Amino acid sequence: MYDFTIVGAGIVGLSTAYKLSLKYPEAHILVLEKENRVAAHQTGKNSGVIHSGIYYKPGSYKAKNCVDGRHQLVDFCKKYDVAIDVCGKVIVATQESEVPKLKEIYERGLQNEIEGIELIDAARLKELEPHVNGVAAIHVPCAGIVDYAGMCRKLMVLLEERNGKVRFNSAVSNISNKGDKVEVEAGGEKVSTRFLINCAGLYSDHVAKFAGVHSPVKIVPFKGEYYELKPEAEYLVNNLIYPLPNPEFPFLGVHFTRMALGGIECGPNAVFAFKREGYKKLSFNLKETTETFNFPGFWKMAKEHWRMGLDEYKRSFSKKAFVKGLQKLIPEVREEYLEVSPAGIRAMALQPNGEILDDFYFEVADRQIHVLNAPSPAATAGLAIGDEIVKRVEDNFAVRELA
Repeated sequence: MYDFTIVGAGIVGLSTAYKLSLKYPEAHILVLEKENRVAAHQTGKNSGVIHSGIYYKPGSYKAKNCVDGRHQLVDFCKKYDVAIDVCGKVIVATQESEVPKLKEIYERGLQNEIEGIELIDAARLKELEPHVNGVAAIHVPCAGIVDYAGMCRKLMVLLEERNGKVRFNSAVSNISNKGDKVEVEAGGEKVSTRFLINCAGLYSDHVAKFAGVHSPVKIVPFKGEYYELKPEAEYLVNNLIYPLPNPEFPFLGVHFTRMALGGIECGPNAVFAFKREGYKKLSFNLKETTETFNFPGFWKMAKEHWRMGLDEYKRSFSKKAFVKGLQKLIPEVREEYLEVSPAGIRAMALQPNGEILDDFYFEVADRQIHVLNAPSPAATAGLAIGDEIVKRVEDNFAVRELA
């Protein structure tokens, strides 16, 4: 029997398993992953950015854990030779009317104690990013890029050195409490464990439902589609270039990202996905789409954001429209400079009233913790989230004998 079983071998699940192995060195820990590798979905299909924490509401879980997690991530990757570059980014105001909002973000960054940030003028911006069109910007030197999939592989190695194990091709199909243990059916086998932690990302609400936890929160998938600059156009971007985010929309807008393993991504847009793991343009799953359409919160959210949603779909099906968005930041970008890059899916947690759950969200049941929302910057904050989950294990379960 295992002491802890974690569902999901993404950055949150593996960080949790790793932190539990440090806290309880004698514990037997199992990570169940339905794919044949770690970081198969959200973790391995994002743009690889190390977020600074500048955007988030001061005092929020996201703000605190992003900063803490970023410091831990940088130290971890340097210690274990994971590809990383703390290269910095600029958040750009492209017109004078955006400057007041830029200053608000800067003030928020100061409240969140983001080290090294500064407001810069157009001349300094040109020094950092010569091809960017902007009247002012925030320079965020502590932002960077990292190979999150490589980090997950290293976390797995470290876990396996500490009584831990990752079992692939093990999709969870049922969870039930049996006295002083939890029984998990996964990959056609039964696993007995003292405690279960659900870090299943895009399917976290389904896994919770298997356990009898009927949360009001529903995961709604949104696809982020990217282009990549062809090598001959990479000179246009030095590091990370972000637009001023729209405060009414939960995404940061299309941006330019130099990646840790090479190449420069442009994007993403954000469109509703008709399949939770549907990365192709026309991916569709009838059961999952029906589930979303039957959720009142989806339609309430859609009613509020439909205009922006239509703009995102326009960019999805029109390369010309996508390029037009990119040209607001870098006017020299041309259609012929871009080639399609793999898409990613973001798990957006919606409440029944249509509000987007913007912060991390957990539900605790008997011998179980369910991570039902781990939004961006979850990858950056992964190790700090692991600490938080360990704390919740201590607070809610009888685990003293494992310490």
